[in-house]
Amino acid sequence: MAKILIAGGGVGGLAAALATARHGHRVTVLERWDFTELGAGIQLGPNAFHALDRLGVGDAVRERAVFIDELRFMDGTTDRQVQSMPLTGPYRTRFRNPYAVVHRTCLFAPLLEACRANPAIELRANSRVLRHEQDAGSVTAVLDTGELVTGDALIGADGIRSTVRAQLLGDGEPRVSGHTIYRSVIPMERVPEELRWNTVTLWAGPKWHFVHYPIGGGEFLNLAATRDDGATEAVAGVPAARDRVLGEFPDLGEVARRLLELGEDWKSWVLCDRDPADTWTDGRVALLGDAAHPMLQYAAQGACQALEDAVVLGDLLDGPADDVVQRLEKYAAVRRERTAKTQLVAREMGRRLYHPAGEAAQERNAMLAAMTADDLYDTVQWLHGERDFGTGVAR
Repeated sequence: MAKILIAGGGVGGLAAALATARHGHRVTVLERWDFTELGAGIQLGPNAFHALDRLGVGDAVRERAVFIDELRFMDGTTDRQVQSMPLTGPYRTRFRNPYAVVHRTCLFAPLLEACRANPAIELRANSRVLRHEQDAGSVTAVLDTGELVTGDALIGADGIRSTVRAQLLGDGEPRVSGHTIYRSVIPMERVPEELRWNTVTLWAGPKWHFVHYPIGGGEFLNLAATRDDGATEAVAGVPAARDRVLGEFPDLGEVARRLLELGEDWKSWVLCDRDPADTWTDGRVALLGDAAHPMLQYAAQGACQALEDAVVLGDLLDGPADDVVQRLEKYAAVRRERTAKTQLVAREMGRRLYHPAGEAAQERNAMLAAMTADDLYDTVQWLHGERDFGTGVAR
Protein backbone atom coordinates (compact mmCIF):
# COMPACT_ATOMS: atom_id res chain seq x y z
CA MET A 1 0.00 0.00 0.00
CA ALA A 2 1.31 3.42 -0.98
CA LYS A 3 0.51 6.95 0.13
CA ILE A 4 -0.53 9.01 -2.89
CA LEU A 5 -0.51 12.80 -2.81
CA ILE A 6 -2.70 14.61 -5.33
CA ALA A 7 -2.27 18.32 -5.99
CA GLY A 8 -5.65 19.68 -7.10
CA GLY A 9 -9.18 18.78 -6.09
CA GLY A 10 -11.08 19.32 -9.33
CA VAL A 11 -12.67 16.64 -11.48
CA GLY A 12 -9.35 15.05 -12.42
CA GLY A 13 -7.91 15.16 -8.92
CA LEU A 14 -10.97 13.64 -7.26
CA ALA A 15 -11.23 10.97 -9.96
CA ALA A 16 -7.56 10.09 -9.42
CA ALA A 17 -8.19 9.88 -5.66
CA LEU A 18 -11.04 7.43 -6.16
CA ALA A 19 -9.12 5.38 -8.70
CA THR A 20 -6.04 4.95 -6.52
CA ALA A 21 -7.95 4.45 -3.26
CA ARG A 22 -10.00 1.70 -4.89
CA HIS A 23 -6.74 -0.17 -5.41
CA GLY A 24 -5.90 -0.06 -1.71
CA HIS A 25 -3.76 3.07 -1.41
CA ARG A 26 -4.09 5.91 1.07
CA VAL A 27 -4.69 9.24 -0.66
CA THR A 28 -4.33 12.88 0.39
CA VAL A 29 -5.85 15.48 -1.92
CA LEU A 30 -4.30 18.94 -1.53
CA GLU A 31 -6.65 21.61 -2.90
CA ARG A 32 -5.62 25.27 -2.97
CA TRP A 33 -9.17 26.55 -2.35
CA ASP A 34 -12.29 24.86 -1.06
CA PHE A 35 -13.70 21.79 -2.77
CA THR A 36 -16.09 23.50 -5.18
CA GLU A 37 -16.46 23.40 -8.94
CA LEU A 38 -17.19 26.52 -10.95
CA GLY A 39 -18.32 26.77 -14.55
CA ALA A 40 -21.38 25.90 -16.56
CA GLY A 41 -22.17 23.05 -18.94
CA ILE A 42 -19.99 20.13 -19.86
CA GLN A 43 -20.41 17.34 -22.42
CA LEU A 44 -19.74 13.71 -21.52
CA GLY A 45 -19.18 11.18 -24.26
CA PRO A 46 -19.57 7.42 -23.74
CA ASN A 47 -15.87 7.16 -22.94
CA ALA A 48 -16.46 9.38 -19.90
CA PHE A 49 -19.19 7.03 -18.65
CA HIS A 50 -16.95 4.00 -19.17
CA ALA A 51 -14.48 5.68 -16.82
CA LEU A 52 -17.12 6.89 -14.35
CA ASP A 53 -18.48 3.36 -14.08
CA ARG A 54 -15.00 2.10 -13.26
CA LEU A 55 -14.78 4.78 -10.55
CA GLY A 56 -18.11 3.69 -9.07
CA VAL A 57 -19.98 6.95 -9.72
CA GLY A 58 -21.47 6.36 -13.18
CA ASP A 59 -25.04 5.90 -11.96
CA ALA A 60 -24.84 8.97 -9.70
CA VAL A 61 -23.78 11.12 -12.66
CA ARG A 62 -26.46 9.60 -14.88
CA GLU A 63 -29.10 10.62 -12.34
CA ARG A 64 -28.06 14.26 -12.78
CA ALA A 65 -27.43 14.18 -16.54
CA VAL A 66 -29.47 15.10 -19.61
CA PHE A 67 -29.21 12.42 -22.30
CA ILE A 68 -29.00 14.13 -25.65
CA ASP A 69 -30.84 12.92 -28.76
CA GLU A 70 -28.48 14.34 -31.37
CA LEU A 71 -25.54 16.59 -32.14
CA ARG A 72 -26.67 19.23 -34.64
CA PHE A 73 -24.33 21.22 -36.85
CA MET A 74 -25.96 24.34 -38.27
CA ASP A 75 -24.84 27.04 -40.67
CA GLY A 76 -25.00 29.95 -38.27
CA THR A 77 -25.59 32.60 -40.91
CA THR A 78 -28.42 30.88 -42.81
CA ASP A 79 -30.13 28.88 -40.02
CA ARG A 80 -29.86 25.77 -42.20
CA GLN A 81 -29.01 22.38 -40.74
CA VAL A 82 -25.84 20.98 -42.27
CA GLN A 83 -25.63 17.64 -40.46
CA SER A 84 -26.92 15.79 -37.42
CA MET A 85 -25.46 12.83 -35.57
CA PRO A 86 -28.17 10.76 -33.81
CA LEU A 87 -27.19 9.74 -30.28
CA THR A 88 -29.94 7.26 -29.41
CA GLY A 89 -30.56 3.65 -30.62
CA PRO A 90 -27.66 2.59 -32.86
CA TYR A 91 -25.24 5.08 -31.28
CA ARG A 92 -25.83 3.77 -27.75
CA THR A 93 -25.70 0.19 -28.98
CA ARG A 94 -22.38 0.78 -30.70
CA PHE A 95 -20.70 2.80 -27.95
CA ARG A 96 -22.37 1.02 -25.01
CA ASN A 97 -23.16 4.23 -23.18
CA PRO A 98 -25.06 7.46 -23.78
CA TYR A 99 -23.89 10.93 -24.73
CA ALA A 100 -24.91 13.37 -22.02
CA VAL A 101 -24.61 16.95 -20.87
CA VAL A 102 -24.42 18.12 -17.26
CA HIS A 103 -23.73 21.19 -15.23
CA ARG A 104 -20.14 20.87 -14.03
CA THR A 105 -21.34 20.57 -10.44
CA CYS A 106 -23.42 17.53 -11.46
CA LEU A 107 -20.18 15.76 -12.40
CA PHE A 108 -18.11 17.16 -9.55
CA ALA A 109 -20.59 16.46 -6.72
CA PRO A 110 -20.76 12.64 -7.15
CA LEU A 111 -16.96 12.46 -7.27
CA LEU A 112 -16.69 14.58 -4.13
CA GLU A 113 -19.36 12.57 -2.29
CA ALA A 114 -17.60 9.31 -3.14
CA CYS A 115 -14.25 10.67 -1.95
CA ARG A 116 -15.77 11.88 1.33
CA ALA A 117 -17.31 8.46 1.88
CA ASN A 118 -13.99 6.65 1.40
CA PRO A 119 -11.96 6.41 4.64
CA ALA A 120 -8.74 5.98 2.66
CA ILE A 121 -9.08 9.48 1.15
CA GLU A 122 -8.17 12.66 3.04
CA LEU A 123 -9.44 15.90 1.50
CA ARG A 124 -7.48 18.98 2.54
CA ALA A 125 -8.78 22.39 1.49
CA ASN A 126 -6.71 25.59 1.54
CA SER A 127 -3.58 23.52 0.92
CA ARG A 128 -1.81 24.95 -2.10
CA VAL A 129 1.21 23.01 -3.36
CA LEU A 130 4.01 25.46 -4.20
CA ARG A 131 6.72 22.97 -5.11
CA HIS A 132 7.91 19.45 -4.45
CA GLU A 133 11.05 17.63 -3.39
CA GLN A 134 11.91 13.97 -3.80
CA ASP A 135 14.55 11.39 -3.08
CA ALA A 136 14.88 7.70 -3.83
CA GLY A 137 12.23 6.70 -1.30
CA SER A 138 9.60 9.45 -1.16
CA VAL A 139 8.26 12.74 -2.49
CA THR A 140 7.31 15.78 -0.43
CA ALA A 141 4.81 18.49 -1.34
CA VAL A 142 5.72 21.90 0.06
CA LEU A 143 2.56 23.90 0.83
CA ASP A 144 2.19 27.68 0.79
CA THR A 145 2.00 27.55 4.59
CA GLY A 146 5.45 25.95 4.74
CA GLU A 147 4.00 22.60 5.79
CA LEU A 148 5.59 19.49 4.31
CA VAL A 149 3.41 16.54 3.23
CA THR A 150 5.27 13.38 2.30
CA GLY A 151 4.12 10.37 0.30
CA ASP A 152 5.20 7.71 -2.18
CA ALA A 153 3.93 9.56 -5.27
CA LEU A 154 2.69 13.04 -6.18
CA ILE A 155 0.09 13.49 -8.93
CA GLY A 156 -0.16 17.00 -10.36
CA ALA A 157 -3.85 17.47 -11.16
CA ASP A 158 -3.71 21.19 -10.52
CA GLY A 159 -4.95 22.50 -13.85
CA ILE A 160 -3.64 24.34 -16.86
CA ARG A 161 -1.40 26.57 -14.71
CA SER A 162 -0.13 23.66 -12.65
CA THR A 163 2.69 24.41 -10.21
CA VAL A 164 3.66 20.74 -10.38
CA ARG A 165 4.03 20.99 -14.16
CA ALA A 166 5.94 24.26 -13.86
CA GLN A 167 8.60 22.54 -11.77
CA LEU A 168 8.55 19.33 -13.81
CA LEU A 169 8.66 20.88 -17.29
CA GLY A 170 9.32 24.60 -16.86
CA ASP A 171 7.47 25.32 -20.11
CA GLY A 172 6.00 28.67 -19.15
CA GLU A 173 2.52 30.03 -19.59
CA PRO A 174 -0.22 28.25 -21.58
CA ARG A 175 -0.73 29.08 -25.25
CA VAL A 176 -3.41 31.74 -25.77
CA SER A 177 -5.68 30.61 -28.60
CA GLY A 178 -6.98 34.03 -29.59
CA HIS A 179 -10.56 32.84 -29.05
CA THR A 180 -12.89 34.50 -26.54
CA ILE A 181 -15.86 32.53 -25.21
CA TYR A 182 -18.93 34.09 -23.60
CA ARG A 183 -21.01 31.88 -21.31
CA SER A 184 -24.47 32.21 -19.79
CA VAL A 185 -26.93 29.84 -18.10
CA ILE A 186 -30.63 30.70 -18.20
CA PRO A 187 -33.79 29.05 -16.83
CA MET A 188 -35.42 26.83 -19.45
CA GLU A 189 -38.79 28.45 -18.69
CA ARG A 190 -37.49 31.56 -20.45
CA VAL A 191 -36.86 29.64 -23.66
CA PRO A 192 -39.71 29.51 -26.19
CA GLU A 193 -41.10 25.97 -26.30
CA GLU A 194 -40.33 25.55 -30.00
CA LEU A 195 -36.63 26.13 -29.22
CA ARG A 196 -36.35 23.69 -26.28
CA TRP A 197 -34.38 21.10 -28.21
CA ASN A 198 -32.88 18.03 -26.55
CA THR A 199 -29.74 18.47 -28.61
CA VAL A 200 -26.28 19.91 -28.51
CA THR A 201 -26.63 22.48 -31.28
CA LEU A 202 -23.69 24.27 -32.86
CA TRP A 203 -24.14 27.28 -35.15
CA ALA A 204 -20.96 27.86 -37.16
CA GLY A 205 -20.07 31.17 -38.77
CA PRO A 206 -17.05 33.08 -40.11
CA LYS A 207 -14.55 33.17 -37.21
CA TRP A 208 -17.26 32.42 -34.62
CA HIS A 209 -19.64 29.76 -33.39
CA PHE A 210 -22.49 29.44 -30.89
CA VAL A 211 -23.38 26.29 -28.90
CA HIS A 212 -26.34 25.59 -26.62
CA TYR A 213 -27.79 22.59 -24.79
CA PRO A 214 -29.95 21.79 -21.74
CA ILE A 215 -28.36 21.11 -18.35
CA GLY A 216 -29.51 20.73 -14.73
CA GLY A 217 -31.97 17.95 -15.55
CA GLY A 218 -33.36 20.11 -18.34
CA GLU A 219 -34.18 23.04 -16.05
CA PHE A 220 -31.55 25.33 -17.60
CA LEU A 221 -30.11 26.15 -21.01
CA ASN A 222 -26.35 26.49 -21.32
CA LEU A 223 -25.22 29.12 -23.84
CA ALA A 224 -21.64 29.42 -25.09
CA ALA A 225 -20.67 31.79 -27.91
CA THR A 226 -17.07 31.92 -29.15
CA ARG A 227 -15.35 34.58 -31.24
CA ASP A 228 -11.99 34.16 -32.99
CA ASP A 229 -11.03 37.73 -32.11
CA GLY A 230 -7.25 37.47 -31.78
CA ALA A 231 -7.30 37.95 -28.01
CA THR A 232 -3.75 37.92 -26.62
CA GLU A 233 -4.35 38.01 -22.86
CA ALA A 234 -5.77 35.09 -20.90
CA VAL A 235 -8.79 36.06 -18.80
CA ALA A 236 -11.24 33.88 -16.88
CA GLY A 237 -14.76 34.59 -15.70
CA VAL A 238 -14.77 38.31 -16.49
CA PRO A 239 -18.28 39.82 -16.69
CA ALA A 240 -19.30 40.87 -20.21
CA ALA A 241 -22.11 43.30 -21.01
CA ARG A 242 -25.04 41.85 -22.93
CA ASP A 243 -24.72 44.47 -25.68
CA ARG A 244 -21.09 43.57 -26.13
CA VAL A 245 -21.88 39.88 -26.55
CA LEU A 246 -24.67 40.53 -29.05
CA GLY A 247 -22.43 42.90 -30.97
CA GLU A 248 -19.76 40.24 -31.43
CA PHE A 249 -22.10 38.08 -33.56
CA PRO A 250 -23.78 40.42 -36.07
CA ASP A 251 -24.07 37.74 -38.78
CA LEU A 252 -25.95 35.26 -36.61
CA GLY A 253 -29.13 33.95 -38.23
CA GLU A 254 -32.62 34.68 -36.93
CA VAL A 255 -33.24 31.50 -34.93
CA ALA A 256 -29.84 31.41 -33.26
CA ARG A 257 -30.07 35.13 -32.46
CA ARG A 258 -33.35 34.56 -30.63
CA LEU A 259 -31.50 32.16 -28.34
CA LEU A 260 -28.43 34.35 -27.93
CA GLU A 261 -30.60 37.31 -26.95
CA LEU A 262 -31.97 35.30 -24.01
CA GLY A 263 -28.57 35.26 -22.33
CA GLU A 264 -27.89 37.33 -19.25
CA ASP A 265 -25.10 37.74 -16.70
CA TRP A 266 -22.57 36.81 -19.38
CA LYS A 267 -18.99 36.02 -18.40
CA SER A 268 -16.00 35.74 -20.71
CA TRP A 269 -12.89 33.57 -20.94
CA VAL A 270 -10.01 33.58 -23.39
CA LEU A 271 -9.35 29.96 -24.33
CA CYS A 272 -5.90 28.50 -23.74
CA ASP A 273 -4.19 25.17 -24.29
CA ARG A 274 -0.68 23.77 -24.61
CA ASP A 275 1.27 21.76 -27.14
CA PRO A 276 1.40 18.03 -26.35
CA ALA A 277 4.15 17.25 -23.87
CA ASP A 278 6.60 14.40 -24.34
CA THR A 279 7.37 14.25 -20.62
CA TRP A 280 4.69 13.66 -17.96
CA THR A 281 6.77 12.19 -15.17
CA ASP A 282 9.87 12.82 -13.09
CA GLY A 283 10.60 10.01 -10.69
CA ARG A 284 7.71 9.85 -8.22
CA VAL A 285 5.86 12.80 -9.78
CA ALA A 286 3.33 12.60 -12.64
CA LEU A 287 0.81 14.90 -14.32
CA LEU A 288 -2.88 14.28 -14.96
CA GLY A 289 -5.78 16.06 -16.71
CA ASP A 290 -5.31 19.69 -17.68
CA ALA A 291 -1.92 19.74 -15.99
CA ALA A 292 -0.76 17.11 -18.49
CA HIS A 293 -2.78 17.87 -21.64
CA PRO A 294 -4.92 21.04 -21.56
CA MET A 295 -7.04 21.21 -24.69
CA LEU A 296 -9.46 23.53 -26.40
CA GLN A 297 -13.17 22.83 -26.02
CA TYR A 298 -13.83 21.90 -29.63
CA ALA A 299 -13.66 18.11 -29.19
CA ALA A 300 -15.65 18.31 -25.90
CA GLN A 301 -13.12 15.95 -24.29
CA GLY A 302 -11.26 17.83 -21.55
CA ALA A 303 -13.06 16.23 -18.60
CA CYS A 304 -13.49 12.92 -20.45
CA GLN A 305 -9.74 12.54 -20.93
CA ALA A 306 -9.02 13.46 -17.30
CA LEU A 307 -11.41 10.71 -16.18
CA GLU A 308 -9.65 8.23 -18.46
CA ASP A 309 -6.29 9.34 -17.02
CA ALA A 310 -7.54 8.61 -13.52
CA VAL A 311 -8.69 5.07 -14.32
CA VAL A 312 -5.42 4.19 -16.06
CA LEU A 313 -3.42 5.67 -13.19
CA GLY A 314 -5.36 3.66 -10.62
CA ASP A 315 -4.98 0.43 -12.56
CA LEU A 316 -1.25 0.87 -13.08
CA LEU A 317 -0.60 1.81 -9.45
CA ASP A 318 -2.21 -1.46 -8.36
CA GLY A 319 0.83 -2.83 -6.61
CA PRO A 320 3.49 -2.20 -3.98
CA ALA A 321 5.02 1.22 -3.40
CA ASP A 322 8.58 0.13 -4.20
CA ASP A 323 8.08 0.23 -7.99
CA VAL A 324 5.94 3.38 -8.20
CA VAL A 325 8.41 5.15 -10.52
CA GLN A 326 8.10 2.47 -13.20
CA ARG A 327 4.32 2.35 -12.80
CA LEU A 328 4.03 6.13 -13.31
CA GLU A 329 6.19 5.87 -16.42
CA LYS A 330 3.88 3.15 -17.76
CA TYR A 331 0.85 5.35 -17.04
CA ALA A 332 2.37 8.19 -19.07
CA ALA A 333 3.28 5.83 -21.90
CA VAL A 334 -0.31 4.50 -22.10
CA ARG A 335 -1.96 7.94 -22.05
CA ARG A 336 0.41 10.26 -23.92
CA GLU A 337 -0.38 9.42 -27.55
CA ARG A 338 -4.15 9.41 -27.16
CA THR A 339 -4.32 12.70 -25.29
CA ALA A 340 -1.87 14.37 -27.68
CA LYS A 341 -4.05 13.37 -30.61
CA THR A 342 -7.12 14.74 -28.84
CA GLN A 343 -5.37 18.06 -28.14
CA LEU A 344 -4.40 18.50 -31.78
CA VAL A 345 -7.76 17.34 -33.14
CA ALA A 346 -9.51 19.87 -30.89
CA ARG A 347 -7.41 22.67 -32.35
CA GLU A 348 -8.05 21.48 -35.89
CA MET A 349 -11.80 21.25 -35.33
CA GLY A 350 -11.85 24.88 -34.27
CA ARG A 351 -10.02 25.88 -37.42
CA ARG A 352 -11.59 23.60 -40.05
CA LEU A 353 -15.11 22.97 -38.76
CA TYR A 354 -16.20 25.77 -36.47
CA HIS A 355 -14.78 28.99 -37.93
CA PRO A 356 -14.24 28.84 -41.73
CA ALA A 357 -15.63 31.56 -43.99
CA GLY A 358 -16.59 31.83 -47.65
CA GLU A 359 -15.55 28.98 -49.93
CA ALA A 360 -13.94 27.07 -47.06
CA ALA A 361 -17.27 27.10 -45.19
CA GLN A 362 -19.11 25.88 -48.27
CA GLU A 363 -16.65 23.02 -48.69
CA ARG A 364 -17.06 22.12 -45.01
CA ASN A 365 -20.85 22.07 -45.36
CA ALA A 366 -20.68 19.86 -48.44
CA MET A 367 -18.27 17.45 -46.74
CA LEU A 368 -20.40 17.12 -43.62
CA ALA A 369 -23.70 16.87 -45.51
CA ALA A 370 -22.39 13.91 -47.52
CA MET A 371 -21.73 11.79 -44.42
CA THR A 372 -24.13 9.09 -43.24
CA ALA A 373 -24.77 8.34 -39.58
CA ASP A 374 -22.43 5.36 -39.82
CA ASP A 375 -19.76 7.59 -41.35
CA LEU A 376 -20.09 9.94 -38.39
CA TYR A 377 -19.91 7.06 -35.91
CA ASP A 378 -16.80 5.73 -37.64
CA THR A 379 -15.22 9.19 -37.34
CA VAL A 380 -15.67 9.35 -33.56
CA GLN A 381 -15.03 5.66 -32.86
CA TRP A 382 -11.46 6.29 -31.71
CA LEU A 383 -12.68 8.92 -29.25
CA HIS A 384 -16.04 7.65 -27.95
CA GLY A 385 -15.41 3.92 -28.10
CA GLU A 386 -14.86 1.64 -25.12
CA ARG A 387 -11.24 1.01 -24.21
CA ASP A 388 -9.05 -1.39 -22.34
CA PHE A 389 -7.87 1.14 -19.79
CA GLY A 390 -4.81 -0.89 -18.88
CA THR A 391 -3.38 -0.72 -22.38
CA GLY A 392 -5.27 2.19 -23.94
CA VAL A 393 -6.42 -0.06 -26.81
CA ALA A 394 -9.95 0.42 -28.19
CA ARG A 395 -12.29 -2.56 -28.09
